[in-house]
Amino acid sequence: MGDHGSEAARSAGDRGDEAFRALADPTRRRMLDLLAERGTLSVGELAAEFPDLVFSGISKHLMALRAAGLVTATKQGRKQLYRIDEAGFTAALAPWVARYQAYWPTALATLRTLAESPENPAPPR
Repeated sequence: MGDHGSEAARSAGDRGDEAFRALADPTRRRMLDLLAERGTLSVGELAAEFPDLVFSGISKHLMALRAAGLVTATKQGRKQLYRIDEAGFTAALAPWVARYQAYWPTALATLRTLAESPENPAPPR
């Protein structure tokens, strides 16, 4: 059984692992934050937010995010425009999130109990 090299041939686990490797880097997380806040940005616009990085460093981070399926790039004239790939995020991260979703109600109930505890009075308004 050979690897067809297509996105469909990659397992959800592989996509998740690649996404978490990409998300481990704070610069890449900041790039995603910028794209989430502003929508589509050019490489130059992203580079302007990271004055300490050389252009090739910006490109490497963006390539890692593309390889993980977290962003897409489209060409507009001479510009390369990046945006978050919603379907890629879902494919890469939803299986992992779903595995731990069962624990959320308990964690949120505990948080509510702690927040409403008389030992932790609400701040005055």
